[in-house]
Amino acid sequence: MPEILLTEPIADAGMELLRTAGEVRVAGVTDPAALAAGPLATADALVVRSSPVTAAMLEAAPRLRVVGRHGAGLDGIDLDAAQRLGIPVVSTPGANAESVAEFVVLAALTLARQLPPAVATLAGGGFPAGRSLPSSVVAAGLTGTMLAGRTLGLVGLGAIGRGVAARALGLGMTVLAFDVAAVAPPPGVRLAPLDEVLRSADVLSLHVPQTPQTAGLIGAAALASMPPGALLVNTARAGVVDNAAVLAALDAGRLRGYAVDVFAPEPPSPDDPLLHHPRVLATPHMAAMTSDALDAMAVAVARGVLDVLAKGRSL
Repeated sequence: MPEILLTEPIADAGMELLRTAGEVRVAGVTDPAALAAGPLATADALVVRSSPVTAAMLEAAPRLRVVGRHGAGLDGIDLDAAQRLGIPVVSTPGANAESVAEFVVLAALTLARQLPPAVATLAGGGFPAGRSLPSSVVAAGLTGTMLAGRTLGLVGLGAIGRGVAARALGLGMTVLAFDVAAVAPPPGVRLAPLDEVLRSADVLSLHVPQTPQTAGLIGAAALASMPPGALLVNTARAGVVDNAAVLAALDAGRLRGYAVDVFAPEPPSPDDPLLHHPRVLATPHMAAMTSDALDAMAVAVARGVLDVLAKGRSL
């Protein structure tokens, strides 16, 4: 039976599926050097969650026939080394799309309605509510905005972007999208050049992988072109956004709020200024963390790995 090594456990449904076809071991470590030093020596398959897969790891695994990524992004995997060594890589695109799409809308609404300062104000003994909109509400920064009637800009129109679009349309938003691929937009969504999406977006949500082309895509120039008081949501990859430019735009008042679920490195330093800025909603890479999505990703990666072990296919 093939030996299937997991850096970390996945949901039970996926674990049980893997056990039907092989001997399953959980290394319990994600450090590339530690994995290359021993656990990979006898592995026929490797399944990782968000931890990296380096060339040294692949070269230390002479029996390795497939790498499975429990998630959609492959930027942490050395694909060049995998291709050179003839090791296919499978992932789970779309399996977490609905979970992440829900989270994006939650984050946008949280920022738009000023929920973090409202919770903090109430916990501190304040109760600035009432029909007359007292000055304390304005002073506390608790006057929010609705999303209905405003424009959502999507950078990336894959499965997650489409899920966000469907929910935004249901809220009464106008949706513009930019994608480098020649995709057909779903009903109600208009494709536009990136500069038009940036100029129009009251809420901008990012759904692209981190590549040399997307690194720093949302920097000072992009932020300056957005409407004053816009909101930014990043559930994609940390490197797509220039953090220093975002902090400067927040401090200058051009950007009203930033929801960020991804960091580099992970976990971030406790001193990371994004974690402490009053207009940043920072969460620990949890957009896909629902039991539904975890089950779907576990089953999808298990099936992909078993398919390669049973049949073999090229990268």
